[in-house]
Amino acid sequence: MAINLGPGGDTDGDLEEMVEINTTPLIDVMLVLLIMLIITIPLQTQSIDLHLPVAKAERPSVPPAVIVVDLDAAGVVHWNGQLVTDGPALGTLLGEVARQPDQPELHLQANRDTAYKHLAALLAAAQRIGVRKIGIIQMAGP
Repeated sequence: MAINLGPGGDTDGDLEEMVEINTTPLIDVMLVLLIMLIITIPLQTQSIDLHLPVAKAERPSVPPAVIVVDLDAAGVVHWNGQLVTDGPALGTLLGEVARQPDQPELHLQANRDTAYKHLAALLAAAQRIGVRKIGIIQMAGP
């Protein structure tokens, strides 16, 4: 290992200049600026007042009315166990449900072998008339 102690070892008399920048003072300045920036940033102490609705602990004592509509494999409709003979009769029953201010829940129960077109037609008719509470419950077997 050798240490260069000065110009004595140079035979030509040419000295090479040191072209590297001393970065230590730059790093010190950057750290000071960073600390000052962190100190001067205001703390996030702002808050927003929210007025959220309060849930009522009471449940309605009367359960909602439920109408069960059965649809068998042939596409025949039963309204709460009673046979609905044709489309206009079904439209009348759906219209009565739609006109009520607090509509009962319409639970649709279809047989597994029912063609999808019968189920889709019933759902479309209920939606077109204005029934809002429709639920499809278990698919009944044969």
